[in-house]
Amino acid sequence: MHRLFKRASDSRYVLCSLVLMSLFVLWEYPACLADELSPEMSRWGDRYTKDILPIIQSRCIECHSGKDADGEFDLSRFSSGDIAAKAGDIWERVARRIRQNEMPPQGSPGLNDPQKGAFNGWLDSRPDQDLCNQLASDETQAWYRGHVMSRRLTRTEYRNAIEDLVGLKLEPHELPPSDGAGGEGFDTVGDALFTSPIHMEAYLTVADRIIETALPDAYDAASSDINAARDSILTGIPVTHDPKRVEDNRKAAQQCIERFAKRAWRRPVTDEEVDRLLSIYDAALGRGYVFLAALREPLKAVLVSPHFLFVVESEPAGGGVQRITSYQLATRLALLIWSSIPDARLLELAEQEKLFEETVLRQEVRRMLADPKAVALGENFGLQWLGLREFGNGPRPDSEVFPLFNDALAADMREEAILTVANVFREDEPLTRLIDAQYIYANDRLASYYGLEIEEGADWQRVELPNRQRGGVMTMASVLTTASYPRRTSPVLRGRWILEEVLGSRVPPPPPNVPALEESHESGKNLTLRERLEVHRQKAECASCHNRMDPLGFGLENFDGIGRWRESDNGQPIDSEGKLPSGDQFSGPEELKTVILKRSGEFQKHFVRKLIGFAYGRKLNKFDNCVVDQCMKRLKESDLKAAVLIEEIALSYPFQHRYFKSE
Repeated sequence: MHRLFKRASDSRYVLCSLVLMSLFVLWEYPACLADELSPEMSRWGDRYTKDILPIIQSRCIECHSGKDADGEFDLSRFSSGDIAAKAGDIWERVARRIRQNEMPPQGSPGLNDPQKGAFNGWLDSRPDQDLCNQLASDETQAWYRGHVMSRRLTRTEYRNAIEDLVGLKLEPHELPPSDGAGGEGFDTVGDALFTSPIHMEAYLTVADRIIETALPDAYDAASSDINAARDSILTGIPVTHDPKRVEDNRKAAQQCIERFAKRAWRRPVTDEEVDRLLSIYDAALGRGYVFLAALREPLKAVLVSPHFLFVVESEPAGGGVQRITSYQLATRLALLIWSSIPDARLLELAEQEKLFEETVLRQEVRRMLADPKAVALGENFGLQWLGLREFGNGPRPDSEVFPLFNDALAADMREEAILTVANVFREDEPLTRLIDAQYIYANDRLASYYGLEIEEGADWQRVELPNRQRGGVMTMASVLTTASYPRRTSPVLRGRWILEEVLGSRVPPPPPNVPALEESHESGKNLTLRERLEVHRQKAECASCHNRMDPLGFGLENFDGIGRWRESDNGQPIDSEGKLPSGDQFSGPEELKTVILKRSGEFQKHFVRKLIGFAYGRKLNKFDNCVVDQCMKRLKESDLKAAVLIEEIALSYPFQHRYFKSE
């Protein structure tokens, strides 16, 4: 140890020496870090003995043993699971070296993928890790995608942002192409949001059309929507201008541009940015444009700027994990709840730096959920969670078998799904209402389709039900239609949908060379659908999955291929009985929902993970488990009321922080 003090006159060297001494002590006496192990830590140590110690002995001990161990990493001391478990955070340092491919060094036999996977799997399973205030970083990027890359607005966010900013709706044909999904299955993931020439063409076309429409040369008293848009953009600016008063007109244009850009770009606009936009106005005047015509040009530029089209979170100096700005937090909140841009209230709170105050943030979440724009939670999050985003646009039920299915009915089914999910948050209902509710949302046309009576011509409203045959997402016509074949129902598809989308269970794809259900037969005898499924369950390679899926699907057999209630099929009474491997038995949708509610914990955790993945815009990792646990805890404390989930996500460390690549 005397070498550590060889240059004691150098204060920096002394400091480094003290740090090295402290590390040496940790490696010399790891057992002192804990006297007794908890049962969980003991089991963790047992995994070390079984899975990790052989790797260390075969690949690491040669260089990392004894007093002269490379990097002072004497791994020979960790000869048992108990000793390894007591070393605690030391293993994070070892993992860091392995993940950065610094250990084993070049020229030595490296760890293969199974060995790396075993080591990282063991480390991740360590009990009592303090991960609540951490994000994945440079050291763990290869294993955990904790960062959120800057991304463009999704198709839905872009549509809503234009409408909220200008006050005019976009036509469906004006929208850019649909977006792909990533992460936990949502289109809010930057990795999946490509920007193509088709997108840019759509953005340019929309900017030109929407601004020209909102700021016509002449005021038209008959066009209330256009006049409202015009007045919103020109607030505080006279609508007529004397071309001789050039400076006054320029000041008015500057005021309008600055206000419009601040709202569109979700942050204050710099003087340099305003000057660049004003130069577009000046150039238009130079070409002979009158005031309004010249003003339209920089406003179009605002709408095609990356500052509008992209969720820009500029990288601070130094990189690493840092807290986002108050304006960026306002944008994240607006995108989460409204799938749009912040309103004036949010921007005002951001300017005052109040959004990071817990009380203020909770109040804002509740205010935003009460706003009609919060229906976006049902449209953007809800439809993607339920697998209904493209409902009505893809394969359709066979018109010969189901002639009632048309575009209007499909639109009603889609709207029901949107309102069902959105209003659980907006009305702060228990999350389990998504499984079983004594009501649905319907207009007069959908209510009649379901056999319910409401006032003719009635718009969308909450309709109380006489029984529990409907209510909840599993019995919505949109879900039942999606999980059917074009000409018939499918207990397999419906059962799989419940397992994956409601309970969060993974169902593997069918094994190869298994014939389609339609081709199944037995001794030339024509079999019923249920009998054909029985044949599938008799096959060992099929039984494990079909025993879980099919009974759930049978519970929904009272609904035909487009979600209508039925008592018989082809003259035969419906058999809606099911029995699960757990022994639970049921008949029909009412009893099925009771069985699913017994597994409410699985549903809650799956739903929470999906919502967090949507909010974060990435796949979840071990650093997010604290947020999941906190959401589950708050759900229990609030009698499963859904709105607390939005609050907890907004307050979470990953929502308010971001990992930035170091320069």
